[in-house]
Amino acid sequence: MSETATLPVWRSMLFVPVTVPKFVAGAAERGADALILDLEDSVPAAEKERGRMLLQEAAATVARNGADVVVRINRPWRMALRDVEAAVSPRVQALMLTKVESADHVRMVAELVDELEAERGMARGATRLVALIETAGAFFRMAEIARAHSRLVGLSLGAEDFALAVGMQPEAEGLFYPKQQLIIAARAAGILPLGFIGTVADFRDLDAFRATIRRSRRLGFAGASCIHPAQVAILNEEYRPSAEEVSRAERAVAAYDAATAAGIGAIELDGKMVDVPVVERAKQLLARHRAILARAARRAPPPRGPS
Repeated sequence: MSETATLPVWRSMLFVPVTVPKFVAGAAERGADALILDLEDSVPAAEKERGRMLLQEAAATVARNGADVVVRINRPWRMALRDVEAAVSPRVQALMLTKVESADHVRMVAELVDELEAERGMARGATRLVALIETAGAFFRMAEIARAHSRLVGLSLGAEDFALAVGMQPEAEGLFYPKQQLIIAARAAGILPLGFIGTVADFRDLDAFRATIRRSRRLGFAGASCIHPAQVAILNEEYRPSAEEVSRAERAVAAYDAATAAGIGAIELDGKMVDVPVVERAKQLLARHRAILARAARRAPPPRGPS
């Protein structure tokens, strides 16, 4: 699966508790690529049913500036089934599946979504899926989960729940190995590795957060979720190629194309060797850049006519 051709551009995914009106009302102004309407941890058990009732209206509200709408559902199956019933609609682009344990888990949800899309007159496959790895057992099945179904477009590791499950603190040192494994599993399956090397709960030190995101992108992450609006701009900036990176990639591709036309297989540019892997990386960066620009163009307001 090609990231730029068929996967969404989700640099920033802001959690929005569906039962808190002021957060729902202001979410569209935050600039996030996707807004995650949460039915899980931020909604108390006694409020789950009310959250489902509010979901479709909230989806319309948060999407008014062009953000994609993702719904995070609960794990206990009885609650998950009710969440999926409430969520699947043309207003919701994806479901975020919590505590995914296996490929079969993903396929069971996908089968339910198949039925609901057909009943509701939606195009088959309109509702995408994101899987959260949050248990020790699921960690060892990440590669299978990542390839479970064509609806699956992203894989993420829930740092807090995963740390609890394995008895460690949700710190970068302990999370580095499982998160790097997740990147490899997602990339091997052709889907988005979502997240960063750290925990979503630590949001007050924005300079440290920026450094974390910059490092995480270099390690292979494509975007991440966040819980505070102040983090959105950082995610948008750091999970995109810089102007310098774009310029360097364009020059590398142009120089290599000229060299291969002359029968040369590797060249030097700015003191560094440029060969096939370097050029392919540059092409991927440019494709990512174009996809982000295209998304921004779709979200831009139409030009105003003469008054």
